[in-house]
Amino acid sequence: MRGTVGRACAAGLVIGVLVAGMAACTAETDGDGTHRETSGAVAKACADGVFTWSHVTTRDRLTGISDPERLGAGGGALRNPVRRVYTPSPSVRAEGPAPSAAEILFSLGKKTGEIDSDAPTLAQAGGDTWAFTDVRQPAPRLDQDRVTPHAAGEFYQYAGVREVSADFRYTCPDGRTVSGHARNWTVDLAGLADCDERPDSPLAREAARQACERAMSGAPSPSGA
Repeated sequence: MRGTVGRACAAGLVIGVLVAGMAACTAETDGDGTHRETSGAVAKACADGVFTWSHVTTRDRLTGISDPERLGAGGGALRNPVRRVYTPSPSVRAEGPAPSAAEILFSLGKKTGEIDSDAPTLAQAGGDTWAFTDVRQPAPRLDQDRVTPHAAGEFYQYAGVREVSADFRYTCPDGRTVSGHARNWTVDLAGLADCDERPDSPLAREAARQACERAMSGAPSPSGA
């Protein structure tokens, strides 16, 4: 039985505009929404700058894995829970006075195709925003529906996300520039696979390595990250 993967887009529409400021010499906003000024006096970002993005990277990350279960002829219901191994979270870092984290993620979303909008900025997007722009966006839950393989094998479930990250430079009309880095997750992935089958994707191979090799070695399950 080949492994199967399901996916659900996580960029649903949310009403309201996020306009929390990132106006410090050096600042960072992580997934918990914490905004920290780390040095220098507070300064205001220009409102009409231009973003330039580089080193755009998309990567599937394993977020959860279950211990494998050996099923006989005819299969049966899987009972082992999916345990967290990685917690994805939005992150925005800026080395200088920059627009809000939501504006930075809006620009990244447009750059990567996660956001389809003709608006030049989030503030001009007609009062709407996307989950991708929410720096407080929580990690997807791991409580998947129980599945019932109808075949013999050593089965396990896994979960993952698609992360996108990139470096940015924000250039103001007067020539001032601010550089930084942004990251967010875009797709919630879920899969079922058999240790006796060959994985067919990087995410499935990582899941097989953690589930099947651990089972063969008798090593304990990893704790949640």
